[in-house]
Amino acid sequence: MTSTKTRVNKINTVVIPVSDQDAAIAFYVETLGFQKRTDIPFGNGYRWVEVAPGDAETTIALAPPPEGRPTGNRETGIGLQTDDIDAYHAELKAAGVDVDAEVSRVGDPVPPLFWLRDPEGNSLMVVG
Repeated sequence: MTSTKTRVNKINTVVIPVSDQDAAIAFYVETLGFQKRTDIPFGNGYRWVEVAPGDAETTIALAPPPEGRPTGNRETGIGLQTDDIDAYHAELKAAGVDVDAEVSRVGDPVPPLFWLRDPEGNSLMVVG
């Protein structure tokens, strides 16, 4: 078996298709505390919007779906990390975010975690 060196050196952007970009921006920026990194027009009346937490390199694009494709209720596969999972869970719950009832603590090697859902029902995992 031969191995080849990958030319990819980081994960740049992951995409969550959303039907309402303004509502998604409000949720990710105002509720989750992300920064809006990019918000520019592209294509035929579309916007390319990227958000990210703090100084993270990888961004989340909140983009309209391809024509005829549905949005919402997706398992994004995105995992967010926090240094204080209990405080973050309580803060999101108090803000009315759709989060699991409690932080799951399965034990090693699985870190404490919970799931949250954005206004369109897309799920993201938070680990501590």
